[in-house]
Amino acid sequence: MKTLLKTLVASSAIAVSSVAAFAADTTLTISSWAPPTHGINALFWPRLIEEIEAATDGRVTAEVKYGLASPPAQMDLILDGAADMTWIFHGYNPGRFVATKMIELPGYEGNAEAAAVAYWRAHEEFLGAANEHRGVKLIGLMTHGPGVLHTNADVTSLADIEGMKLRLGGGVSGAVGAALGATGIRVPAPKVYETLASDAADGVMMPMEGKAGFKLYEVAKNTYTVPGGFYRGSFALIMNEDTFADMSTEDQEALSALFGEMTSRMAGQVWDEIDEIGAQALADAPDNKLIEASAEDAATWNGIAEGIITEVMAEVDGAGIDASAARAFISEQMAAGGS
Repeated sequence: MKTLLKTLVASSAIAVSSVAAFAADTTLTISSWAPPTHGINALFWPRLIEEIEAATDGRVTAEVKYGLASPPAQMDLILDGAADMTWIFHGYNPGRFVATKMIELPGYEGNAEAAAVAYWRAHEEFLGAANEHRGVKLIGLMTHGPGVLHTNADVTSLADIEGMKLRLGGGVSGAVGAALGATGIRVPAPKVYETLASDAADGVMMPMEGKAGFKLYEVAKNTYTVPGGFYRGSFALIMNEDTFADMSTEDQEALSALFGEMTSRMAGQVWDEIDEIGAQALADAPDNKLIEASAEDAATWNGIAEGIITEVMAEVDGAGIDASAARAFISEQMAAGGS
């Protein structure tokens, strides 16, 4: 487990060193908010920076900076031009994003890469009409892997969740917690460890990657899963519009070919990688255990999920999006595995 975490730190350090090895014409500032060991920081950003450098023949590079703003303030940071790029979790901005909830619905089958590609294509086909990312340049969309429940107390059935205090990130995960009878606690992901360590919450809904990325193997030693996951968290990769507009036409064209589906796919691949790392962290911790829902609980969950899906789709319809068509499209694209 420690080796896995050290590998993530080393990968990030190597990438930073390689970026600093030459002087580019333009150096973009990437604001990020998860720990440096988190896969998005240790794996995704370094890979994207390499692709940016390759696409522009070294004229454009980027560097990651931490602590520029809280996780919920990242979009405003980019709108204000205080940083050039970032990643945002849509659920941190309640009321601001509605159409993005379509990808968070339970019931989709497929990994994070398939979800990211399906998400980008659904945005192009349906969701973009809501114009929820206005003011910034959208360069990619992604989801984490299937959301699972991490707790320190034993959870062996859905009934055990009722009455628990759970850290929920927002979006569809909030509806899931409420439907299961839990009390939701809103704190950004970087605060999850201390929230659980202080017993301010009984557990957290996150993907499996949280076992390693947020060291949940120390403070939430039990993981309960349902088929397909409770939900999928929705994220966007965004860029300041003026930053992009100020680039040369050549660099704009080069980055436009990289951004979009290609960047989304790369992000999805990283989420799949770090889910595997999280699963390995769980397996390597002798005091951690994985509990899969029984067939009876899985059937009960499917019934609960249908109610959540119906409510969210009505909300998305109200935003002017054909939710039924979008859901069918996403399911079809995910079934194709991102091909």
